[in-house]
Amino acid sequence: VQLQASGGGLVQAGGSVRLSCAASGRTFRSYTMGWFRQAPGKEREFVAAIRWSGGFTYYADSVKGRFTISRDNAKNTVYLQMNSLKPEDTAVYYCVADRGIILSSLVHGDQWHYWGQGTLVTVSS
Repeated sequence: VQLQASGGGLVQAGGSVRLSCAASGRTFRSYTMGWFRQAPGKEREFVAAIRWSGGFTYYADSVKGRFTISRDNAKNTVYLQMNSLKPEDTAVYYCVADRGIILSSLVHGDQWHYWGQGTLVTVSS
């Protein structure tokens, strides 16, 4: 699976951005998809994940209620709608995919098999 993230840019605090991640491969619908981020000088952290059917989603506490992950299996694309952005949301956002990841491993970056190249989101105050 190859992942191509897009949609990053500069946005003011309180604004919104939608990230997209296009995946290659005919088995996209069988993969759990997710997003991680890494801010300058900080460790990589989990943001959100969604199961293959879209019926189960999971969020980091820091983004819960502000971010929404969704997917369109017909388009092989996963989205991250980011609202009420804060300067601390500034980071490179990475799209991830894995076929067999279990619930307890979702927040661990080393458990995800496929990573995209990242897209930068900068939130100005």
